[in-house]
Amino acid sequence: MPAAPLSQEEIQDRLTGLPGWSLEGDRITCTYRFHSHFAALGLTVHVAAIQDELNHHSDLTLGYNTVSLSVNTHDAGGVVTEHDVNLAARVAAIADGHGVR
Repeated sequence: MPAAPLSQEEIQDRLTGLPGWSLEGDRITCTYRFHSHFAALGLTVHVAAIQDELNHHSDLTLGYNTVSLSVNTHDAGGVVTEHDVNLAARVAAIADGHGVR
C-alpha cells in the first residue's frame, strides 16, 4: 500500500524543523555546502547508507563541495509523503557531523 500524500500545509509544517529543506514543485530539496570535495563525498556515502536502510532513495547529486538531494515518493504517484520527510530528517541529523557550512 503506497504512502499517503502530505498536504502543502503538512509539508511546510514538517520542513520547519529541517534547516535548508524546502518544497519545490512535487519534491522536497536541500543543498548542503562543505569546505571540500572529500567532506561532500563523506555525506554522500552516509546518505546512501541511510537510503538503503530506509529502502527510500532520493536523487542525490555530488558536486565539488556540494551535495544536493531531491525526493518524492514514486509509488505514491510522485508526491511528497512521510517517507520523504523521514529521509530528510535523517539526513539533516547527520549533516553537521560532516562539516556542513
